[in-house]
This record gives sequence, C-alpha cells and structure tokens, in this order.
Amino acid sequence: MISVDRLADQHRRTAGPGRDPLGPRPGDFGPEPRQPGNLTAVPNADHTLRQPGAPRPAHPRPQPLAELAGRLGVAATGGSSPSVAPVGGADVTGITHDSRAVRPGDLYAALPGARFHGADFAAQAADSGAVAVLTDPAGAERAAATGLPVLTVPDPRAVMGELAAVVYGGPGEGMLRIGVTGTSGKTTTAYLIEGGLRGARHGATALIGTVETRIGEERLKSERTTPEATDLQALFAVMRERGVESLVMEVSSHALVLGRVDGAVFDVAVFNNLSPEHMEFHSGMEDYFQAKAQLFTPRRSRLGVVNLDDEYGRRLVAEATVPLVTYSAEGRLDADWRAEDVQAGLLDSRFTVIGPKGEHVQAVAPLPGPFNVANTLAAITALAAAGLDPQAAADGVAAVPGVPGRLERVDAGQPYLAVVDYAHKTDAVESVLRALRTTTQGRIHAVLGCGGDRDRTKRGPMGAALARLADTAVLTSDNPRSEDPLVILAAMLDGAVGVPATERGHVIVEPDRAAAVAVAVAHARPGDIVLVAGKGHEQGQDIAGEVRPFDDREVLRAAIEKDQKQL
Repeated sequence: MISVDRLADQHRRTAGPGRDPLGPRPGDFGPEPRQPGNLTAVPNADHTLRQPGAPRPAHPRPQPLAELAGRLGVAATGGSSPSVAPVGGADVTGITHDSRAVRPGDLYAALPGARFHGADFAAQAADSGAVAVLTDPAGAERAAATGLPVLTVPDPRAVMGELAAVVYGGPGEGMLRIGVTGTSGKTTTAYLIEGGLRGARHGATALIGTVETRIGEERLKSERTTPEATDLQALFAVMRERGVESLVMEVSSHALVLGRVDGAVFDVAVFNNLSPEHMEFHSGMEDYFQAKAQLFTPRRSRLGVVNLDDEYGRRLVAEATVPLVTYSAEGRLDADWRAEDVQAGLLDSRFTVIGPKGEHVQAVAPLPGPFNVANTLAAITALAAAGLDPQAAADGVAAVPGVPGRLERVDAGQPYLAVVDYAHKTDAVESVLRALRTTTQGRIHAVLGCGGDRDRTKRGPMGAALARLADTAVLTSDNPRSEDPLVILAAMLDGAVGVPATERGHVIVEPDRAAAVAVAVAHARPGDIVLVAGKGHEQGQDIAGEVRPFDDREVLRAAIEKDQKQL
C-alpha cells in the first residue's frame, strides 16, 4: 500500500523518457493465477456452461443455399470436391462467424480481422460440417481450397445479419422487442424492463445484455454486451422455440457500427444518456452520438423513447427519424412522461409518474440514487409506449430484486453498508458517490481502478472524482490487460493530486485489488459506506493476457468477514 504523497514523489523522481514509472510489471499484481476464463464467463455454478457460440434452435428449417446466394445476388463458386454436394442441393441449417462454433449444416462467415482472416480457419469449419463459406475477395481463394461452395461479397459483415435472419426464418418477428442504448444505465434499465414485462404480460420473457442472457428461467453467460449478428439471430430462434413473447436487450455503439443488430427491428428503442466512453473505438463524441443515433432510424426501430434531461437526448429528439416518446426524471413539463414527488431512501426511491394523458402511476425505483429514478422512469415509459398498462408495468419494475453488480449490496452482518457497482466512467463514478452521500451521515470508503488498453483520457478525471467525493479513496487495479498497472495508477493519481488538498479525501494507492478492498473495509465504522466500483458483475481480472477468477462481491464479503473476526 502506498500513500498519495509517497507515490507522487516517487513518480516525479523515477518517471522519465523511455522508463516505466514505479517499476513492477503487469503480471506482479492481482490474485494468484488459477483457472482462466473471460471477464463474464469464468465458470460459476449459477450459469449454464455451453460450447462456443450461441445456443441453437433444436429444429431449424433448412434453407437452400442457392436461394441464399440469390438473395445476395451472387453465384456460389467452388464446391470442386466430389464429397461436397452441388450448390443446388446444399441446405443450410445455421450460420456462424466463429469456426470453433460450426455445426453440421452451417454457412461459415469468414470475416476479415485485425490479425487473421476468417478464411484461415475455413478448413476447420469444413471439418466441423460447414456446407458453404461466405467471405470477401481476400478470403475467397483460401475458402475455395476447402472444396466447399463459396459466396463472395465485397463486405460479408454488411450482409451477415440480414442473411442470418433469413437462415433462421425471421425468428424475432412476432416478439415484442425492446432495445436499450446509452452510456450509463443500459444494464439496469434492461433488467427493470424485463421485470415490467414479467409483471404486465403473460408468457415467457428474455433478456440479452452485458451480464447475461436469460431465456425464460435459463441463464447463460454473456461474452459481450450485444452478441454478433449470427449469434443474435440464433438466440432469437431459440427464444421462438421456447415460446418467448417479449424480450429486452442492450444495444451497444459497437453493435450498431459493426452491424450486430442487422436483421432486427426493435418495436421500441430506448436512449438513456451519452457521456464520453469508448473513445478508443470512436473518433470523438460526435462519432459516438452518430453511432447511437442509428438505433432511432426506421432500419433499426419503430418507436423511440428518449431522455429529455440529457443534452444528447434533446438533440436526438430533433434528429431521430422514427416517432418518439420522451421522459424526464427531473420533472420537465415538456416531457411526455415525468417524475414528481421523488422520495429518496437508502435502498430505493419512491415517486409518482405523470403521463401524457394525466396518468398518475405510483412507482418505486428498486435501487437507490437519482440515476436509478431515471432508469426506472425509462423502463416504465418504454413499457407504456409498447402498449402495456403503466401501473402494472411499474409494479413489475418495483418487484425487481436487484441488478447484478449495480449498487449490489454485500451483507455479512457488518454495521455499515457495503456495495459493489459497475461504475467505470467519470460521470458514473460521480453519480454513484453523490447518490450514496445523500443516504448517510457517515463516511464513504471507495475502491476504484481504470482498465488497461482502453480510453486513457478518463483515468485522471476518474481519480479526481474519487478523491473529491470519497472520504477514503483507494486507487487500485481494474483489468490492466497488457499495460503496467502502475502506469495506469500514476495517471489516476495525477488526477487525484489535482484536487486541492482541502477538497479531497484521504488517497491511498494499493495496486493489488483484493488488498485495496481490505483497506477500505478496515476504514469502515458503523454508519459508513464501502463502495467497490469499476468491475461490478465481472468474475475475472485480466492481467497480462490472463483472466484470473476475481469477483468483487466475493472479495468484499471475504474482507468483511475477516475484519469482523478481528474485532
């Protein structure tokens, strides 16, 4: 553990051209290596483990390859091997972009990548039972070497989503589909909407998002916020087979830019807010906004629900090309739906929703903080816009027991509140800390890190936010990935040091995340709050290319129990 003054002095003395400040390499931090995994799919008993790729429908309807080629306006070439059926006789029963997930009867989409081309793995796909390959001119020769029929198009990713929808027979049509986008609150809003769907509609529901995919009562790990187009359409097909009538899913900016939701038109699209994020992917805020705005076009949705309290939401109102319904948690009178009489509590908030026809709906945000009033109002507005009874929807939202890793309580009998939250952006960190401040007369002891190989511009501001708004600010490692954890921490510390001494809390630097959590717990007294922020639901820590099991909730509980025994 290193105090702020000592580390700042060491940073000034040791950092220089060509040198890594503060010494140790990435692999020296975090828990001891154990079974590897990915951040949300480290094996855990409460989620179904499965083979690579999305679940597939049990009874797919074969689609003639010749008809698929005709839809693309191309002729299938190749198929020279005597063991391969001619193009006219080949039937396709599935489609995937992942050679490891190929099943017999699949069309394998061989996409260009940053390091490899999918066509490099076409032979593996053929061995697994692929009946044809979809690729670009750069991959055509390698694909043809397999002897399989090859569909060659200029940009296979641009047609993959629509083609997947055809392969699975338009599986999403007939289901109520709600998509949620924005920077902060997507996951919480999606869970709240699903709760409202359960409460106000009969029939099975589904959810697709950052934490997990749920099909009825089955829970599957998520590898990314929005699945690739081939996986998404396969999921829709499975949902159709299982009688799902309505679903909600998170729609990321990456998904919109990369075409992951191609072939899907949402009945309702929700916009929460926009603040700087993913600047390693987008060229700036304008590019980020334009990516999100794609969801509010006829190609992507039929109706939009937009937050009028957000400046980008107000801009979207002027630029969207689908009908819109607006909402305001701040009570703006020009919003269609607004919140009034908000009563904030330690664990939730109660308020009245006023609708466009004078509706008065009694609502409960099942998580604390003003931002969760906004998330709850977004969910109720979306459900009402979809034609559900607003009060029944609000009752379903209120019944949601919590959202994994979003202000999730950890209770081990301690005389203070301990929570884990996914806040990993400056705005989100500030919002969470301000919300918690209103619920206690005690002190706040917060733990936070910044991810490696991601937007470097937010590290200083996040360090400053923690130092300014927490009484004890413990800076630590998040997922350093390929970067030196201390280089990341030095940037966070620079931000913390920029806060005037009279305005900042006690700043501590502890590179080991488990030790940092223990430090925060050791500072806690009755009536205080311990916040562990940044990773939320994640069950792994990415250090130097290896994902090691690490769950903030488990680590926090263990630290509390150990501290309690020492009293």
